[in-house]
Amino acid sequence: MNRRQFFTASSLATAGLLAPSVLPRRAIGEDGDTGETEHFHYRLAPADGPWIDTQRGSRSLGTREGKIYLSEDNSKTWVHEADFADAVNIHFSSFLENGRLIFATQRKIYSANEDLSEIREITVTGLDGKPYHPHKLREGEKPGWYFYSLDGIHTFDVKGKEILIWGNYCNVGTGPVPSNVYYSVDGGETIKIAYEFGQNPAFNHKDAKPEEMVGNPDNPVVCRHIHSVTYNPVEDAFYACSGDIDRKIGMGLECHWLRGKYDADADTWDWKVVVSSDANSRFKTGGMNFVDGKIYWVADANGPKTIREVYDRGIFRCKPEDIPDKSKHELLFPAKWEMAVMTIHENTMVVPRYGNADPADCGILVSPDLGKTWGNYDLKQFGDRSGVRVNPPNDEGWYRIQLMERWINNAEILFIKMKS
Repeated sequence: MNRRQFFTASSLATAGLLAPSVLPRRAIGEDGDTGETEHFHYRLAPADGPWIDTQRGSRSLGTREGKIYLSEDNSKTWVHEADFADAVNIHFSSFLENGRLIFATQRKIYSANEDLSEIREITVTGLDGKPYHPHKLREGEKPGWYFYSLDGIHTFDVKGKEILIWGNYCNVGTGPVPSNVYYSVDGGETIKIAYEFGQNPAFNHKDAKPEEMVGNPDNPVVCRHIHSVTYNPVEDAFYACSGDIDRKIGMGLECHWLRGKYDADADTWDWKVVVSSDANSRFKTGGMNFVDGKIYWVADANGPKTIREVYDRGIFRCKPEDIPDKSKHELLFPAKWEMAVMTIHENTMVVPRYGNADPADCGILVSPDLGKTWGNYDLKQFGDRSGVRVNPPNDEGWYRIQLMERWINNAEILFIKMKS
């Protein structure tokens, strides 16, 4: 373990934090760090550089113990830096078109300017217009993920104005956390809640008093966490999907697709459930993307086989009005194993395979033509990995993929660049 890994591990242990944790990273120049497939070139981020948490255009955010960094040349050099004590626990970040950076630790969210000379904590605004604060931790409770997201795209052009929006993937190996959709319409000046799921007894303390329960007590729609949030400009509507599994809790299903309309004049949201389903279904999904008015998604179907004889898996697309009607879904790829993440940029689909279930070690599916043809690869030299948070290509054409070990532990950053 080198000095950087020692301080990272020590910081996590001291803080009592569980995830996403940081694993020792392979040495520069180790066999398998770079290579190519028929469809793309690939390379790992340098092991002695910062952890690259996000990118947009030529800019990227780097973190290491006690410091955050900004690059303006596609992670080649880091021209700006700032002290930040909890840097190793940054697990959500997004650049805005106005140059600001939004980033979050497990329970706090921040806004920074273009050169990191000004960083301020943001207090989230709740549905009632009042300050929204994370729940009070019990003694020994592991903090959960209030802001972590599986998606790699969080900003959308809505009628000429950028909206930042995402949902938190939570309740995985930590204490209970409410599932929320967050948004900003003012360039990161404020962060507000667009939707709150209800109180799920499976993800609250068993002896919690009503005032201690996390989640919206007035919403009967419950889930474990949110898989994806996206926007359809054709409808001017947002979509979100949730998971995760079937539980005998008397609270209904956890896998939902929601459709939301935003009233910019009133700064209000109207969300409706489009479909709810059990876990062994294509509606237990992730990686939602809209292209030319059609929705594309990957199925994360799992759960007891007693619900259905076979798993309802694959990569699908349909018109939004046909979402509830499976007979009108077009199967683009007949996946044998569940998948949870997909990023579509222009006509290119990048789909990391889910290492915990898939026999592939580090599997990546790509399609350069919106599902007409596919390349299916396993980069075994990287070990058992699952890709999440796939950022669109930077100015040099490199997609950023965050590789996870055991799904919740940060492992390496992989870059892939599609061949012409």
